[in-house]
Amino acid sequence: MGIETLSEHRCFGGVQGFYRHDSAEIGLPMKFGVYLPPQAAQGPVPVLFFLAGLTCNEETFAIKAGAQRYAAELGLAIVTPDTSPRDTGIEGADASWDFGHGAGFYLDATQEPWAKHFRMESWITKELHDLVLSNFSTRPDRVGICGHSMGGHGALTLALRHPGLYQSVSAIAPICAPSQCPWGEKAFAGYLGLGRAVWAEHDAVELIKSGPPLPPLLVDQGLADKFLADQLHLHLLEQACADAGQPLELHWLEGFDHGYYFIASVIERHLVNHASRLS
Repeated sequence: MGIETLSEHRCFGGVQGFYRHDSAEIGLPMKFGVYLPPQAAQGPVPVLFFLAGLTCNEETFAIKAGAQRYAAELGLAIVTPDTSPRDTGIEGADASWDFGHGAGFYLDATQEPWAKHFRMESWITKELHDLVLSNFSTRPDRVGICGHSMGGHGALTLALRHPGLYQSVSAIAPICAPSQCPWGEKAFAGYLGLGRAVWAEHDAVELIKSGPPLPPLLVDQGLADKFLADQLHLHLLEQACADAGQPLELHWLEGFDHGYYFIASVIERHLVNHASRLS
């Protein structure tokens, strides 16, 4: 698989790069970022996949979160995939900010016209996973996943649906029960159809009830998040973990909203957690 280098930037002794490849799973070119810490020059390092939220792309986290400083200290690589296919030619793909381009929801669509290109789960867990581990100085036995909002949904569900693929898991203000919130209902109906049994297969709360246990979860949630009550449903995640015996470290943080000022404020805790579990 060929990788096109779009740009590379010296950053805290390491390199922040942005790349593109022709994805067989997606059927279109896909972009992603990789931060390699200075330790990667001496040998493979643990790697964290960070899944961004609605409207974001492969650059958003890398530019806004301030994560490279901590990743350089911890010897942790960070991969930032784009949040959907782009330039698909699908009518209506740019019609709304919470569905279509920039809103792939980290699943493989089954409904037309989305099914051909919107194969984000297969791209991230198979193709991009193998591409990064084969072409960058990273350890295939030390892989974590984290995400924010829609990406938090992705981090939780991909880890639950692919047991053993990720050795550490965390989320920041995740969409926990997409089957029960407007964002998720819109996306699932469009990408997966109207069968709620299929929706449950991509819903973290439902998967925790029935699936194999995850590594201990770390989740941060701001109490001033305007999406908390209607879209995120952290209380359902908390209850599902308690009922299933799933270890969960959940931090409720006063005054924080849903945006990148919150992510930048808590990202050190997440990277330390991942580095510890992947060491």
